[in-house]
Amino acid sequence: MRTGTTPDAPAPPAARRLGSRPWLAAVRRLGGRGWLAAVQLLAAVRPLPRPHRHPAPVRPSRPEQLRALVAVLDEAVAAQTAADEAVAACGEPGPVSRGTARDCGQQSIAVHRLHARLQDLGTTDPDLVAAQARAVRLLAYDLWMLRASMNLAFTVRPVDRTEAARLRINGLGRPADDLRRLRDSLRAELRDT
Repeated sequence: MRTGTTPDAPAPPAARRLGSRPWLAAVRRLGGRGWLAAVQLLAAVRPLPRPHRHPAPVRPSRPEQLRALVAVLDEAVAAQTAADEAVAACGEPGPVSRGTARDCGQQSIAVHRLHARLQDLGTTDPDLVAAQARAVRLLAYDLWMLRASMNLAFTVRPVDRTEAARLRINGLGRPADDLRRLRDSLRAELRDT
């Protein structure tokens, strides 16, 4: 305190506690509504920030989608040859070798990865979505055949029924041909566009 000046008047207790937050005093005046009133008051005083709206991602055109689908189907048809040989090897008479088990496992992994890639394609065209769904089902059959042939060939307790079923296995069969035909029809459609 300096000489010849009056002392500063102390601030009232409420104003001292609130400091630079006058809205808090307004909330306290509202009484028992507590936090609801505070939220309503804050919404009135300071509007909530609006979320940024990002533009919708650009969808690939139909020819681009068709190209991507045909590329995955080309790989699937190429993988079917080795998968067909592995399934047929499980059905050969006599004991099944460990190399056959390894081949079936590797082909199962390859077909599973192709199946996942095919499912993850972002096709939006209704015709291509239907073709993609059909291809996914056909690859799921190939995957099932690989697993079933391995289960029959490498069973812990061989039974006559199991052995008879194993000997009837001779490859992937008609669904592999259907997948090849689907790929060929989509490839012809790609050439025409």
